[in-house]
Amino acid sequence: MSDVLHAVFFVLIFGAVFVGFILVEWGYTRHKGLNSVYHFKETLANIGTGFSYKMVDGIAIALFIQAFYSWVWQFGWQWRPEASFISILMLILLVDFCFYVNHILMHKTRWFWAGHVTHHSSQHMNFSTALRQNFIHDLNGGWLLWWIPAALVGFDKNWVLLAIEGNLVYQFFLHTEQVKRLGWLEKIFNTPSHHRVHHGRNSGQIDTNFGGIFIFWDRLFGTFRDEQEAGEIVYGVTRMPEKPYNPVYLQLFELRSLWQDIRHYRDWKILVKPPEYVQQHYSDNTHADAAKQ
Repeated sequence: MSDVLHAVFFVLIFGAVFVGFILVEWGYTRHKGLNSVYHFKETLANIGTGFSYKMVDGIAIALFIQAFYSWVWQFGWQWRPEASFISILMLILLVDFCFYVNHILMHKTRWFWAGHVTHHSSQHMNFSTALRQNFIHDLNGGWLLWWIPAALVGFDKNWVLLAIEGNLVYQFFLHTEQVKRLGWLEKIFNTPSHHRVHHGRNSGQIDTNFGGIFIFWDRLFGTFRDEQEAGEIVYGVTRMPEKPYNPVYLQLFELRSLWQDIRHYRDWKILVKPPEYVQQHYSDNTHADAAKQ
């Protein structure tokens, strides 16, 4: 129980810090006369989904994720590296690569997209968009690919927790239009410029720039798209949720649509097929409430 209480405490502390940065960006944009950057109802919905996501995430880590990590660890390499620049860098790279692969799966399989579509359903790009998450991330098995490779290598579970949370904190600051191009850093790191493209719903922007901290994974594997070549960026998904300001609906609407499609078409492949599979393979696709971006 103490682990759960500690998790809740840290979620509340970091939540307050993130809300503080949101207020700073809101104040800055208002000062600059950029009154369309933030939408009040959407911002409240983003904070609501972020709160439920991190509460479930913190409790899941305390109750079973780290316990499962320890169980898997005994079957791995059991490297147990000492803290050094090289070992920490290796962990950061491993965690980020695992995020890259996991992020692609979130976009390419309907089961994982049901938890990720929430994040992409915002029509604005600001710090509050980073909080627009889904609590089912910790219940659909997607966390396995992010945690377990590090366990098999032999990294300490607390190191991995710090690396993952640090990765997510870095990504928080990618969700802004107030930071433009960053010169040579754009070649190595994921930046707000790159991430704006990732959130676009036009054809040249979908399924691009999946990296967390680093962008060279995308450059290496052919999923990179530069903002200057992406055209006008329109945020959101191609079929927006019917209740865009309801935090509960935002986290469950695509999961409901998924099961409706499976029951209607009697096709279990829908679970592992891309989000647009139903739309492309069935003429009667009225049950598909949320299509690909």
